[in-house]
Amino acid sequence: MSLEFRDILIRQGDFALRADLTVPPGRHAVIGASGSGKSTFLSLIGGYLAPDQGRILWQGWDITAIAPGKRPVSTLFQHHNLFPHLTVAQNVGMGLRPDLRLDRAQRMAVEAVLDRVGLGGTGARRPGDLSGGQQSRVALARVLLRARPVLLLDEPFAALGPALKADMLALLAEVAGDATVLMVTHDPADARAFAPTTLLIEDGLVHSPRPTGPLLDNPPRGLRAYLG
Repeated sequence: MSLEFRDILIRQGDFALRADLTVPPGRHAVIGASGSGKSTFLSLIGGYLAPDQGRILWQGWDITAIAPGKRPVSTLFQHHNLFPHLTVAQNVGMGLRPDLRLDRAQRMAVEAVLDRVGLGGTGARRPGDLSGGQQSRVALARVLLRARPVLLLDEPFAALGPALKADMLALLAEVAGDATVLMVTHDPADARAFAPTTLLIEDGLVHSPRPTGPLLDNPPRGLRAYLG
């Protein structure tokens, strides 16, 4: 169930990013200096950017030209993309059907996933009635309900305080199951807490996954300068 990048190159003005690696199942951090291409890398996987060359494969299936909505991928963004005029249940239900024409089984699935993230009984509320941590849980419930095998996280808990962020990372690790998870972070503590392995992006290159602890204990020069 590996995610493969074969001779990938993407150019954006003067910036170029290359990737030629395999990402095995499991939880991985993606770390690198500001502007190194972390979000670009996730956008390539999600289908929001197209490479100038190379292929992306999931389980041997070439997904390079597949539309974002048809890929085996869900993305959890920093700002959650919750709709304030919809209820919590409706926001989550959009993970199944954007038109919200859910049948009874789908509505039960929404209730079940809200219970799973600790939000049972909140389905009729609006996002604005919830705390920041609860809103994060709503966004997480939506991507879990989609049940895609690849989950991308673009600093989704960066706005939370340390305690809430630690809670969300622990919850995510608990509920991610067998998904292949890639989490962009600028915080080495988050990488250590969540991801057994880390992909370093440096000098325009996405490096193969390495054990997180040893990488952060003895980072290469560029990463050491970024981390301080």
